[in-house]
Amino acid sequence: MAAVTTSTERSLNKLAIVGVLIITMIFLAPIYWIASTAFKPRNLATTIPPTVMFQPEISPFVKLFTKRSQLRTAPTPEQYAAAPWWERLVFDGGEKVVRSGRGEVQWSGYPSRFMNSLIVAITSTVLAVGMGAFTAYGFSRFKIKGEQDLLFFILSTRMLPPVVVAIPMFLMYRVVGLNDTHWGLIILYTAFNLSFSVWLMKGFMDEIPKEYEEAALVDGYTRMEAFFKIVLPEAATGIAATAVFCFITAWNEYAFALIMTNRRAQTAPPFIPSQVGSGLSDWTVIA
Repeated sequence: MAAVTTSTERSLNKLAIVGVLIITMIFLAPIYWIASTAFKPRNLATTIPPTVMFQPEISPFVKLFTKRSQLRTAPTPEQYAAAPWWERLVFDGGEKVVRSGRGEVQWSGYPSRFMNSLIVAITSTVLAVGMGAFTAYGFSRFKIKGEQDLLFFILSTRMLPPVVVAIPMFLMYRVVGLNDTHWGLIILYTAFNLSFSVWLMKGFMDEIPKEYEEAALVDGYTRMEAFFKIVLPEAATGIAATAVFCFITAWNEYAFALIMTNRRAQTAPPFIPSQVGSGLSDWTVIA
């Protein structure tokens, strides 16, 4: 890149930097807003005009991980003093933590839903990327009859809106016993991410010179050894990028998770909207 020498070029360079910073702030503003809402008191979450300066608190996180109910009568000073510090935050919001008959805290369903999301997203990502790598390598390195038609057929599975097949998949899953199971969601997410994985990684593998593998084959490597020891390390950045996209897609998926699961395998996205407060949605908990 040529060095900036004239004053005009320096001024334009500074203006470009300012422009990039402004655009970056615009794109980061929604992320900041969601993050800040998670630390706001409930009465400041939906104020007009919006509240920018506030004292952060962690009561929304306490509410997210515990079951609560509305206070009908204020706690006595003794109850308030005996309560843990985090339970006092719930008291201050006009609610109380639900306890069992033995006085044990009743935790919400979010931790188990969070774990379900991790299990489903990680497993489906590993399967989609793993199978996609083998498939992409085959299309990239070998002459296959009807290659373009096959690639288009694979890509066409991404063109179908998930909601179109939701009811048929639900009926089929109910017959085979995959409703409300981790493997049911894993199979679905793997199938929908596989086409994206194949197309994305084929592009990365096309960029790797075939001469690397030919040299390895001359040295006595088998085709599989060349794939694992030469191609995969060279395509590591592409595999990582594909894995990130597949993970985000599986993590954020809502329609199938809502229809195909109930309790055992329900993930976080359909559970979070159910976190309502007393009368109105508690946006601090949802954030």
